[in-house]
Amino acid sequence: MIGTENPSLRKPSTMRFLFSLFVLFSFHVRAHEGMWVPTLLKSIESDMQSAGLKLSAEDIYSINNGSIKDAIVLFGGGCTAEVISKQGLILTNHHCGFSAIQEQSSLEHDYLKDGFWAKDRATELKNAGLTATFIIRMEDVTDRILSQITAEVNANEAQRRELVGRLGEAIAKEAIAGTHYQAVVRPFNYGNSYFLIVTETFRDVRLVGAPPSSIGKYGGDTDNWMWPRHNADFSLFRIYAGADNKPAEASEANVPFVPRHSLPISVEGVKEGDFAMIFGFPGSTQRYLSSYAVDYVMNTADPLRIKMRAASLDVIDAAMRNSDKTRIQYADKQSSISNAYKKWIGEVRGLKELRTLDKKRTQEAAYQAKAKELGRADLEAVLPAMKDLYGQYVPLATARDLFVEMVYYGPEVLRFADGFRELTEEHQRLVTENKFGAKAEERVSVLPGYFKDYDVEVDKRVFKALLPIYRANVPLTSQPDILKEIDTKFKGDTDAWVEDLYARSVLVDQAKLTAALKLKPKKYVKLMNNDPAYRASRSFFKSFLEQVRPQHSALGDRIETNMRTYVKGMMEMEPTRTFWPDANSTMRLSYGKVEGSLPRDGVVYDAFSTLDGVVEKYVPGDVEFDLPKRLLELHAAKDYGEYGVDGTMPVCFTSSLHTTGGNSGSPVLNGRGELIGLNFDRTWESTMSDIQFDPDKCRNICVDARYVLFIIDKFAGAKHLVEEMQLVRNTAPDMIQLPIHR
Repeated sequence: MIGTENPSLRKPSTMRFLFSLFVLFSFHVRAHEGMWVPTLLKSIESDMQSAGLKLSAEDIYSINNGSIKDAIVLFGGGCTAEVISKQGLILTNHHCGFSAIQEQSSLEHDYLKDGFWAKDRATELKNAGLTATFIIRMEDVTDRILSQITAEVNANEAQRRELVGRLGEAIAKEAIAGTHYQAVVRPFNYGNSYFLIVTETFRDVRLVGAPPSSIGKYGGDTDNWMWPRHNADFSLFRIYAGADNKPAEASEANVPFVPRHSLPISVEGVKEGDFAMIFGFPGSTQRYLSSYAVDYVMNTADPLRIKMRAASLDVIDAAMRNSDKTRIQYADKQSSISNAYKKWIGEVRGLKELRTLDKKRTQEAAYQAKAKELGRADLEAVLPAMKDLYGQYVPLATARDLFVEMVYYGPEVLRFADGFRELTEEHQRLVTENKFGAKAEERVSVLPGYFKDYDVEVDKRVFKALLPIYRANVPLTSQPDILKEIDTKFKGDTDAWVEDLYARSVLVDQAKLTAALKLKPKKYVKLMNNDPAYRASRSFFKSFLEQVRPQHSALGDRIETNMRTYVKGMMEMEPTRTFWPDANSTMRLSYGKVEGSLPRDGVVYDAFSTLDGVVEKYVPGDVEFDLPKRLLELHAAKDYGEYGVDGTMPVCFTSSLHTTGGNSGSPVLNGRGELIGLNFDRTWESTMSDIQFDPDKCRNICVDARYVLFIIDKFAGAKHLVEEMQLVRNTAPDMIQLPIHR
């Protein structure tokens, strides 16, 4: 049970309280810019109501009663979902559920290609490791943290981080004493403010329904980040709980979770100019970056990462086109690589078009002049210090970025090999503790799952494609020593070096690796220490951990310290500017309206797309633009049920809501708190919004809730799922659907 005390009524010092409000809220900004902390929505309640909200701030966020926030879910580790029935049914994006759908798929049960619809609770599919997390409450604890930080500690980022960690842990422990909740204290505004976040995490989340990829991922990479869009990017899951409605490990004894609130769904739909708001967990924005950081992103980081991913995608896409088995194996991997790749291309273009670097430099010149005028030497010193720090930081950041691209998004063998480090390097301890055999068996147990989605030839070709780019752009002092073999043993031939690695490694063959893990400890260790893939992996990690990360982290700490001062200085010297805190995967609300845009000269984006546009793009047999026969039949007959409008079927719409990664799957709501759409993307012209938001260009893309219902009901024939939802039809303009309290 949640206590009756409202933490928002606790009173820190008057100065601290007013400063926090000033930091987070100012009203000289267009309404749809900003990601607002829900605990302080009361401060902008009148503005939202003037824009079209029919609810109160308490209806949206309450800790004493059920409210809209109790239907908002952190899905897995990086998406949002929402509860849409009183039986724990949740809705998220198809691409958010993609990993689970892929894991459940096989050649015999190709749910990626054919879709999946559970006919009853018994056929819903468990997903190991998948979680659903609710926010119980958020509380501003800035005063409790900052009052304990001395000037000396504040100047040393490592010491400050350690102290904040201890203080935050104590506050979190106190907050959840005697409960089953979890809690964490998170920094905002580079550590100028802090919030306690209390959560409840459910660990039994089952797949209920997903359209085939030809609907859920219609348009593929070609349409990704683009408008108009024509895909039903959604999937359905259900949260299960113990008999007491509390989180429990996955079990047949569990029952559907009964939520504190579930979202009603509007069948009435939306029109251009309607109020809209989005509630979710945006991942990361960087609104306050210095010009030196923006320069690095635009001219170094993004171009190199784009180049690396383009090389990988050339290999993977070709392989997936040629084999259904490879298509299933690499579907999730390809999506994770391609999504950021295309986003970065748009980001660079957008930053250039908006002249972001020039604007940052102009702002910084004004900052310096104001600091000098006020006699603030501490503020005046920040930007020159940042310029010097970035001069040292860029080579290390480049090495770090390309290490991540190579090891975590490149050839899988490098990352996979790292999983054998403990067994190999700490074998003596494991033998002494009589744990070596158990650890070896543990590694054997993961092999079927890994090799199920692994193709050695694809992996080899990815390695060959990326290695020359890596070697050409990472400073020699930061490169793995093992790469010297390319010149000393293979006459500079990177392909020959890679061929030799795969030809001699047991790590790329399940049978050979299984046999190796059954050897006596000494024989296993000798074999692994001579294995070329294991040696390459250890060399990559060693060079990064010893030559890159320490200096990268130290410089990053110094940049962080300066950024905290820089942002605080901006807040003090620019009292009419809005300083909403950057997104950091915590719950936020953004509001605006349903509207199209004029992204470029001569280009007009209407706010809506329809099923007519889906069919116009149809290319039989095409990997991205094929369509199921059933959908074509429904369109030909105009059999849209109650979800169509004047002979058309709404599919997607755009709105001026400020979103970023993590908002995938977030509910888009009307002024009455009813679900009207499901956020899944931004237009390509909006991808720079993490750094600079342009209210005229930036639009998020949503699948219309009516299209979701149409696909579930008319296409899939899963009307039993629609029947457990609360549909709102023909609502009068002044009728308010208040949250359901329990």
